[in-house]
Amino acid sequence: MPLLCLGSIILLSTCKGPGGVRVIKLGHGLGVTHPVHEAMEYMAEVLAEKSGGEMEIKIYPNQQLGTERELVELLQIGSLGMTKVSSAAMENFAPKIQVLSMPYLFKDDEHRDRILKGEIGKELLLEGEKFWLRGLCYYDAGKRSFYTKNKPISEPQDLRGMKMRVMESNTAINMIKAFGGSPTPVSYGELYTALQQGIVDGAENNPPSLFTSKHYEVCKHYTINEHSAVPDMVIISTKVWNLLSEQERVWLQEAADESANYQYKLWAESVEYSLSELQKAGVEITYPEQDAFRTAVESMYDQLQTTDPEMFEIIEKIRNQE
Repeated sequence: MPLLCLGSIILLSTCKGPGGVRVIKLGHGLGVTHPVHEAMEYMAEVLAEKSGGEMEIKIYPNQQLGTERELVELLQIGSLGMTKVSSAAMENFAPKIQVLSMPYLFKDDEHRDRILKGEIGKELLLEGEKFWLRGLCYYDAGKRSFYTKNKPISEPQDLRGMKMRVMESNTAINMIKAFGGSPTPVSYGELYTALQQGIVDGAENNPPSLFTSKHYEVCKHYTINEHSAVPDMVIISTKVWNLLSEQERVWLQEAADESANYQYKLWAESVEYSLSELQKAGVEITYPEQDAFRTAVESMYDQLQTTDPEMFEIIEKIRNQE
């Protein structure tokens, strides 16, 4: 009798259904109009085509199966096959990945892409294997900036006394502290309500996420200071990866890589569209000078040089690479 894929109580991460089709469950927290979800649908299509219908990815968006952290934990025990996770959240499971969350780490988009597609990026994708999490590829998550309810953020001192939502990331928490704000971790799915109720005064994210989440209905100030360019990672449970045949692994990796290329194109289009729509919705978009923001977070690099020389060495390699 084939295994039954049960719902959110007991999740079978991968199973072979009728006809011997390998079904891998993928959960994530974003909406179906988000470019990340669209790229995942493309990945599922490519995988089905490459495998001749022998493999299928079944996608569960909108936190149907849990929050980002919960989904990662399900991967660790093998109860879920795949997810999309911000590399900022991954640092809680594979600490070295926190280098990708450091503010103003990359010189520009080209520098970021060279790092992620090069040796350092590939090593960091596999950094989570010892924690049962294998990275397949990076997705573009753009650049993160501040959006707020009551006032724009023109300089770091404007954040003093403000409760700013952050991901469950020590690096993000330390960054907000360095800017002078009060970091408040809140699940992405609960953020709209937290903004409405005043639990937080603002948050930080990229234009497509601000638009698709409808947080702009509450926050009418968007300060594009682009303090970080934290990529997303598509990850698979090693417990599932180890069940796949060599051919299945090749098909899946190729589908993931092709979806990443597609997602980068979607993302660029989405950023332009989102900014236009945010302006139409009455959001005040400002572009402050970045020098003061950059200076404010240099203390984070100085501290790492003392507390974690190995991490600082990776950062220096990234910053010095042309």
